[in-house]
Amino acid sequence: MKLMEGLDTAVELVSVTKLYAHGVTALDDVTIGFRHGTFTAVMGPSGSGKSTLLQCAAGLDKATSGQVRVDGRDLTSLSERKLTLLRRNRIGFVFQAFNLLPSLTAAQNVGLPMRLAGRRPDRDVVRHSLAAVGLEDRADHRPAELSGGQQQRVAIARALVTRPAVLFGDEPTGALDTNTTRDVLRLLRSLVDKHAQTVVMVTHDPAAAAYADRVVFLADGRICGELADPTAEAVASRMLALEESC
Repeated sequence: MKLMEGLDTAVELVSVTKLYAHGVTALDDVTIGFRHGTFTAVMGPSGSGKSTLLQCAAGLDKATSGQVRVDGRDLTSLSERKLTLLRRNRIGFVFQAFNLLPSLTAAQNVGLPMRLAGRRPDRDVVRHSLAAVGLEDRADHRPAELSGGQQQRVAIARALVTRPAVLFGDEPTGALDTNTTRDVLRLLRSLVDKHAQTVVMVTHDPAAAAYADRVVFLADGRICGELADPTAEAVASRMLALEESC
């Protein structure tokens, strides 16, 4: 797969390989780009390298070789301090676990990245982030007073508060029920459609992947295909074929 040279890409991985101890190859010479304002789902069998791809792309893990560029910056050439600043300011990450501080209100949780950066949280920016996920009226509620779906929305608002170039999600709906999952996926879809947010999401759920513009499939640490304008049925069929071949 050729690099998307010259296109409006938010994230690029160029010949990225990630090796772990005992000779385990999590990613094997992966080259792929994610365009600004698009929603991409990443899928593959267990152990295919999905989460490693996401973590390397987000600068949470370091590639053994190759280049990772986010918003035009080469992560592999940055010092640890500059990489930390880039992650804090230009990269949003949402996990399956909400990771909210129980003693803080929704607004305080959303403003936490600003405090960690040594800045006073901007109330208008925090309010705008909560409004973007439909929770402006829950700003003073603590996590225990919110549903699981609302807690994940707060986590998404926290990831958005720095206006990141890309929002990564590692199974962001994995802990939610079916109806709440649908609400969160619609939210991610609307962030792309209304605000041109770039979203890259790892999921195992074909129905979740169908909300994306395209699905990228991994197997044994390599890109093994893509699907544009996916349907749940088409994704499920492709996944079944992948799992049977592994």
